[in-house]
Amino acid sequence: MFRFSVLVVLCMSFWQPLADAQSREVYTVSGIEVDETADSLIEAQKNAFSKARMIGAQILIERLTLTEDRLAANPEPIMEEQADLLAAAIDVEEEVAGAGRYRGVLAVVFNPRAVRTYLDELDLAYTDVQAPEAVLIAASDLPEQYAWSMAWPSQNGGQLVPLKISSNSDISVGSDWNDLASEVVLYDTRRAILAELSMTDGFYVVQLSSITPGGRREIGKTSLTGTIGQSVQAAQALLEDDWKRISIVGDADLTAAAATIRFTSLAEWNTQRQALAGSPLLSQLRTRAISTDGAYVEFEYAGEGQGLISDL
Repeated sequence: MFRFSVLVVLCMSFWQPLADAQSREVYTVSGIEVDETADSLIEAQKNAFSKARMIGAQILIERLTLTEDRLAANPEPIMEEQADLLAAAIDVEEEVAGAGRYRGVLAVVFNPRAVRTYLDELDLAYTDVQAPEAVLIAASDLPEQYAWSMAWPSQNGGQLVPLKISSNSDISVGSDWNDLASEVVLYDTRRAILAELSMTDGFYVVQLSSITPGGRREIGKTSLTGTIGQSVQAAQALLEDDWKRISIVGDADLTAAAATIRFTSLAEWNTQRQALAGSPLLSQLRTRAISTDGAYVEFEYAGEGQGLISDL
């Protein structure tokens, strides 16, 4: 890749979650249903916990990686011993136990360091950095408009693209930033995801777009689905894959860059510096000069510049 230097003026406020809270959220797999029977309740519970760890580990690997990368790496199925090494704790969300039978809904918390080491050993590209939070606005010209806006879950469940769901069911298809800016402000985010539901040949399809003051970026369309619930799942999967393709960096060459960052206080500078340091595409961040209202930094980034802009 051709290496070059570019001066980028970054004049926006950056969003940066607390790293520890983010890691726990991303590395927690909730809602795992188990139902095990054995000679004793203790053994049944042990089997249930072991099964939950294996199921959760597989879900987590799929959460952090792209399907095509997993197919290329062709890893072995995660078995009990490996899952035990990756898991850190189990939280019981629901349980019914007795007479040698254990039924429950469990959440498995995984060890980030162990999971990263496992993926590195497989040479499997991944990202565990969440996208900046967005407000999702469901729009449609179909009679199902209200049902579509109400179908989105209020909780994210560890997804890499955290969403706040707008309750406004009056947003029209084709809306731009001027139409959506008030929703972004209301939900205290930096961008809007517009999910437009339409129908093709009797099936639902969703067009997803990311909308910021800088314009509209088309994320793509989902495959055809038969129900609104399936459309929500397909749209969530497309959002996740889009972020992973932006964030996951393989063996790409690094491009040198420099930026002037403007700020009005030390607290704002710290927030912006942490946001830059938290980008999965950016490395070797160096502060070369700093004053009362700005700083000059140098860094290297992987991939195309558009990916870095979308990340920030």
